[in-house]
Amino acid sequence: MTIIGEEAYRAAKELLDCAQLEEGQILVVGCSTSEVGGAGIGTFSSPELAEAVFGGIYQATQEAGVYLAAQCCEHLNRALVLEQEAARRYGYEAVNVVPQPKAGGSFATSAYKAFEHPVAVEHIRAHAGIDIGDTLIGMHLKDVAVPVRIRTAQIGDAHVVCARTRPRFIGGSRAVYDQGLL
Repeated sequence: MTIIGEEAYRAAKELLDCAQLEEGQILVVGCSTSEVGGAGIGTFSSPELAEAVFGGIYQATQEAGVYLAAQCCEHLNRALVLEQEAARRYGYEAVNVVPQPKAGGSFATSAYKAFEHPVAVEHIRAHAGIDIGDTLIGMHLKDVAVPVRIRTAQIGDAHVVCARTRPRFIGGSRAVYDQGLL
C-alpha cells in the first residue's frame, strides 16, 4: 500500500473506531484528489491518487462491515456512488449516471469501478463521514452530526475533517438521556 493509501486507511480506521458504527451502516467520503496532490480543489483530478485513497478507505470499511458511499463532485450535484445492496437496504433511489474523473471526480470514479454492483443516488443519510480536501459532505449526514477529532489530520496535502452522528435530544430539562447514544 502507498503512503497515501496508508494515511487513508488510518483515517478511516480511526473514525470507524471512534464512531462505533454498526455492521451495515454507511460511511460517506468526499475526496478531492486535487487537494490530496497539493493543488486547489477541482484543478488536478488524479485517478492514481483516487485509487490509493479509495483502496485504503475501502479496506477499512470492508473490515468493519460498513458500506462506503463515495461523494461525487459538484458537476454531478454531489451525487453518491454506493453498492446496490446498500441503496436497496436504505430505500435510496438509483439515478442514471456514471462518474468520470472530470464529471463526478476521480474518487467516485474509483468507487464505481471497484464496487461489485455500483449505483449512483442523489441523497443519503450516512452515519459518519470523512471529508478529504473540504468537499462538503455534511449534506449527506444524518441529524445530528458531531465532529470527531482523529490523529490523521491530512491525507497527502488535503485537510481531513470527520464526523459521526447521534440521535436528536428531545424533551427539555426534565428529559433523561441514554449516555450510550451520546
